[in-house]
Amino acid sequence: MLITKNLNSVNGIDVYTDSGEYFGKIEEAILHSNKIDSWRVRATSRSYLAKAMPSAKGVILPHHHVKAIGDIMLISRAAAPAYREE
Repeated sequence: MLITKNLNSVNGIDVYTDSGEYFGKIEEAILHSNKIDSWRVRATSRSYLAKAMPSAKGVILPHHHVKAIGDIMLISRAAAPAYREE
């Protein structure tokens, strides 16, 4: 059974990588030809994005990196920028 979600209900949900790291929060969906093309993800203070890219406010995440959307959004770890903790 296919379950659909209203795009308004997706805004503000948490995004996690498939390795369990908190990535950020959904700001909005970007549409192209009436289909979701990508997602704007905001970096929050405790997110992986804030650690990997401290000066960035967020990223545009291509939709093909999304694995699942429910109470959270699950994305491929390959979508996350690489960084080393010091």
